[in-house]
Amino acid sequence: MNDELSILLFSAISLGFLHTIVGPDHYLPFIAMSKACKWSKKKTLVITTLCGFGHVLSSVILGIIGLSIGFSLNFLENIDSLRGDIAAWALISFGLLYMIWGVRYAFKKNREYHWHHTDSGKITLHSHAHTANHFHNFDENSTPSLTPWLLFIIFVFGPCEVLIPLLIYPSLNIGINELFSVILVFGITTIVTMNIVVAISMAGIEMIKSVRIEKYYHAMAGGVLLVSGILIRFFGF
Repeated sequence: MNDELSILLFSAISLGFLHTIVGPDHYLPFIAMSKACKWSKKKTLVITTLCGFGHVLSSVILGIIGLSIGFSLNFLENIDSLRGDIAAWALISFGLLYMIWGVRYAFKKNREYHWHHTDSGKITLHSHAHTANHFHNFDENSTPSLTPWLLFIIFVFGPCEVLIPLLIYPSLNIGINELFSVILVFGITTIVTMNIVVAISMAGIEMIKSVRIEKYYHAMAGGVLLVSGILIRFFGF
């Protein structure tokens, strides 16, 4: 293994780890939606992995095709910047809409309707508000089922800003085999880091059990998505 490839592989590991850790959008959406939608640990990690794969693959395809047909590095970086803006605004919009839906969901759960059968056979319906703490098993199927697909689409648009200029571009000057080795190492590091952060966070959050705030989980998750999008768009995370 030559020195140049060794440096690129080390860079792929370092950049894959650091760009994931410093980017809250790489893990906060999955943590928040897992808690709100009551996803299992397995389902959460599968969704995280697929979104991470789409996130890396989209930049790989853009970088390899773009550089191969002669696009300048500056042009590809501008395309990545545009993709980043689209992903950020999509996350902001999705988060805002989901938070609004979550607030409505929470207030809807404050009142419950019950059917009663009288002795005469008459069926009546009445509602009541909950003032005391008690537990309800809300139907998980009532949560939006398109959420994983929306997250996947957003992550496909979200670029790996460091991948094209710092890894793909210099790797192309060495060779195809070296290029795919660097891409593979970067992709594995990114996805593994995402899963580790999500898994550890889920374990910590599972220790927090409060029936009082459970109905607000969807609204809180929407808020997390909204804030993540704002951090990306306006603060460069």
